[in-house]
Amino acid sequence: MTAAILSPLGEHLLNRMLEEPTCPGEACEGKNPGRQGCDEDARTLKPATGNPAVLQLRYSEECQAVWAKIEHGGKGDLVTVEVSGGTKRAAEINYGDDQYTPMVHVGDGEFEVTACAVPKAGGAGTYEYYCIHGTEATAWR
Repeated sequence: MTAAILSPLGEHLLNRMLEEPTCPGEACEGKNPGRQGCDEDARTLKPATGNPAVLQLRYSEECQAVWAKIEHGGKGDLVTVEVSGGTKRAAEINYGDDQYTPMVHVGDGEFEVTACAVPKAGGAGTYEYYCIHGTEATAWR
């Protein structure tokens, strides 16, 4: 039983039962938003674009963190998220066509964040590099 609770799935299930994130604030830095329960209250910025790859920013006010997600990318493509004056995180699509970054701490006040979809150089990508920007005042949905 102890091994099940300590596994990533066990940790995820325990977080769901507690219905609270396990890492509010700086403790969320670099962690997986789903495993920490931060995706429960997350709101999304998903602007309409002409690119086939869909880029979105996710923000959890309770966790004081953001992360970026790419959909319809290709193997080797990157998704990045960077807080102005703060940390930058990236994640590569290793299989499938979606990926999200680890979380970046934004604090409990004003912030500016940029997420970018970066096609693999020489890859089979069907989109061009592009970025989206958000702040604490963005119309998150």
